[in-house]
Amino acid sequence: MTSTQPRRPASPKGRPTDQPPLVTRPLLLRFVSLIGGSASYYLLLSVVPLYATRSGAGGNGAGATTGALMLATVVGEFAAPWFIARFGHRVTLGAGLSLLGAPALALTLYSGIGWITVVCLLRGAGFALTVVAGGALTASLIPDARRGEGLALVGVVSSVPSLLGLPLGVWLVSRVGYGPVGVAAGACALLAILSVPGLPERETAAGPRIGIRAGLRDPALVRPAALFAVTALAAGIVVTFLPLAVPSGSAGVVAVALFVQPAGATAARWVAGRQGDRKGPSRLVVPGLAVSAAGMLVTAYTHSAVTVVCGVALFGIGFGVTQNATLTLMYKRVPRSGYGTVSALWNIAYDAGMGVGAVGFGLLAQRAGYSWGFACTGALIALTLLPAWRDRAADRSTALTP
Repeated sequence: MTSTQPRRPASPKGRPTDQPPLVTRPLLLRFVSLIGGSASYYLLLSVVPLYATRSGAGGNGAGATTGALMLATVVGEFAAPWFIARFGHRVTLGAGLSLLGAPALALTLYSGIGWITVVCLLRGAGFALTVVAGGALTASLIPDARRGEGLALVGVVSSVPSLLGLPLGVWLVSRVGYGPVGVAAGACALLAILSVPGLPERETAAGPRIGIRAGLRDPALVRPAALFAVTALAAGIVVTFLPLAVPSGSAGVVAVALFVQPAGATAARWVAGRQGDRKGPSRLVVPGLAVSAAGMLVTAYTHSAVTVVCGVALFGIGFGVTQNATLTLMYKRVPRSGYGTVSALWNIAYDAGMGVGAVGFGLLAQRAGYSWGFACTGALIALTLLPAWRDRAADRSTALTP
């Protein structure tokens, strides 16, 4: 499935000349729905587990809410290509934003774990439609010659809501309560729908159709998706359990940590995108995994505010590099007709990893404690370094094959 693209003439410094514009009006318009959906998602990502805990569900209930969110997201991502083929990208994107926003408005109508789970399931399905339809549409608006940089820019834009939303949601809950935060999250997604009619419908790309089943049978796509899923597992653990793992009375530490994690990821995605265009994304996967593992091991010392913040920041940097490198690598390995499948598979890896991490860590931490749980997560990421190295070797071998 590897596609070959014509090379542009290089300048004396080794950079392509006459590069196509990266930021266009359609891409700027797409950023509106991207920011709105992401803001709605991240404002409640750490708040809902806290709300479930306050409702008497305990640590397992907190993990179950994030697990329900991710389960619905993964199921929705499998179904999203069918919705796109049936209704188009814009209708699917608008429906996703509706499902993401409307249930958030009703989050605090009841406090039972059953109701909270239903809200999470609906929002997960909406988020799935949003990321798959929006991701394929966004990828088609980025020039091939600047794919890594373009995806990095998109990552930076989408990371701003997480950069602000994760800590802001936790902080606002302590000031104004859960109800207003839920309303704010719902409004972000619903207002973003206004930008959808102005988006261009993605044209059908030439080339063989690559479905979800075909993608799952292709090792060139499954390998980077699986590697990224392990770091996503750790991300789900951080956003769900860090507020519960630090000592009581350390809400400020949690807010700072939940700020520096996406901040590090945002900066790392940008750097990784530019370096990936110049040197190839496959070279960045192993370093990204290594830094992610180191960050989780440092975070394991939860009784120190300094180590928690430094560890989460280090993890964020590694996570950002792995995010950009794996996604760029997967797009590189398919023709444009496969962009929808890549978007679905990568997001499935993201959300399945986060969901498994949230549910599994809750069971592990109940027996071994949060510190040992974070340490085991770092060790798990370290185990992926060997298969990541083998994938890079396979990529180099394919590149050298005439």
